[in-house]
Amino acid sequence: MLSLQSRRNFLKAGFLSSTVFIMEGCNLFAVTTPMQTLGLMHKDLFPQAQELGIKTASYMNIVFNHSRISDADKTFLKNGVKWLNEEAVKMYKKEYVKLSALQRQKVLASVTQTEWGNSFVYDVMNYMFEAMLGDSVYGGNNHEAGWKWLQFEGGKPRPKQAYM
Repeated sequence: MLSLQSRRNFLKAGFLSSTVFIMEGCNLFAVTTPMQTLGLMHKDLFPQAQELGIKTASYMNIVFNHSRISDADKTFLKNGVKWLNEEAVKMYKKEYVKLSALQRQKVLASVTQTEWGNSFVYDVMNYMFEAMLGDSVYGGNNHEAGWKWLQFEGGKPRPKQAYM
């Protein structure tokens, strides 16, 4: 039998693999996962991170499983993925991950004109920079690539394991 704590961890781990239903009016248009959209969104917002080998998208697994990030913040990110995709459908009749790079940029520009979209993109970028500039022990800043890019030397002493 699963304990309450292991059930909770199972549900948290399943968050990113859970589906987001994209609606067009009252009709189901598409189904995606938060990671599909966030991975491409990270590439669109800061392509240099991928070129440097920094795993900003996979860092989101840490974000969604971290106990100090509120459920409300996690829900907002998931809803932001849904709303971003719905805006893509409204503008181009395709979900975000199926758009061209130029179309995705136009969708991002459109949503940042709204309060929710501006907050959503801001939050996503904060986590991207956390992945890029945090210690490599946390899994985003592989081989200190973000630090090397900025010619920065991390603080001492360095953590020996992730504090999570």
